[in-house]
Amino acid sequence: MKREFRLRRSTDFKRVRRTGKSYAHPLIVLIVDPVEQGGIKIGISASHTVGNAVNRNRVKRRLRAVMDELLPALQANTDVILLARKPIVDASFDDLRKAVSELLMRAGLLTRN
Repeated sequence: MKREFRLRRSTDFKRVRRTGKSYAHPLIVLIVDPVEQGGIKIGISASHTVGNAVNRNRVKRRLRAVMDELLPALQANTDVILLARKPIVDASFDDLRKAVSELLMRAGLLTRN
C-alpha cells in the first residue's frame, strides 16, 4: 500500500477512534470515519497483545497486502483504521481477506463483486 493512502499522524488515529463507527470481527476491528475531502486513508495497528514485534510487523504487512488488493474498489473520502486482534497471528491469508472484505461490506465501503 502506497504511503499516500496511509493514516500516519497520531492525531488522525485519535480522531478516527473518537468519532468513527466500529465494526468487529474475531480477527480484526474496523473503524470508519467519513471525511469531507482527501481520498481514502488507511491506518493499521497491532498492539502488544497480538504478540512480539515479529508477529506484529508480520500481521501489519499482511493487512497492508489485503488492503492493497481492495483499495481500487473502496469509496473515497474515508479514514479507516484496522486493529488486529490476537487470533490474527494464526489466521491464513484467505481468512484475513475474507474478514476484511466482510467488515468493509458491513461498513458500506465495498460492494460485492
